[in-house]
Amino acid sequence: LPPDLSATELVTHMGRMSGLPASAARERAADVLRHVGLYEERYRPIGGYSTGMKQRVKLAQALVHDPKLLLLDEPTNGLDPAGRDEMLALIRRTGLEFGIATLVASHLLGEIERVCTYLLAIDAGRLLRAAPLASFTERTGTLAIEVEEGAAGLAERLTGGGLPVRVDGRVVLVEVPDESAYIAIRDAIADLRLALVRLEPRRHRLEDLFRDESVDDAA
Repeated sequence: LPPDLSATELVTHMGRMSGLPASAARERAADVLRHVGLYEERYRPIGGYSTGMKQRVKLAQALVHDPKLLLLDEPTNGLDPAGRDEMLALIRRTGLEFGIATLVASHLLGEIERVCTYLLAIDAGRLLRAAPLASFTERTGTLAIEVEEGAAGLAERLTGGGLPVRVDGRVVLVEVPDESAYIAIRDAIADLRLALVRLEPRRHRLEDLFRDESVDDAA
């Protein structure tokens, strides 16, 4: 980004380059700079902006000509946690308010889960899967039970009842074949007088897709 130009000058120029008349480009620049949260800072030289502000200028210049498709490559690169949260919220809001289809390329899978509804999973140039995001994070047949203490005793009790169990620190992972398993788990926790922290079904994670592929390749 040119450090001596203001955000208004740069975004207006990009609007003119896309074919907008001068007045329309200025008006549109003001709109998109307001959208990305830079309206109050729009006349400052870009060279004095923070990394997060510069990222928002880039987003504004991409929006000024009202595109049908927005391409974002690692949009949170170099941002601190607060800046990443702001950028991800802005990306989601852009799709909702402007109705622009957005394609985000990122290796940070947690961020993809926060902003996307459809996923193309690519590893080393190979398409692994293309599907709605919800299908990647659907529930598994495993229940995660976290207790303050006594995880080993709970696991022993459930194993004795015929349930497949794994222990991960304070968390007991139980394969739940049917509804009767929930009753057995409830009774075991009550009988052992355990302090329950959380009990929730596990979901598939995007990382699992790439991990499984790596294991298959190694085999």
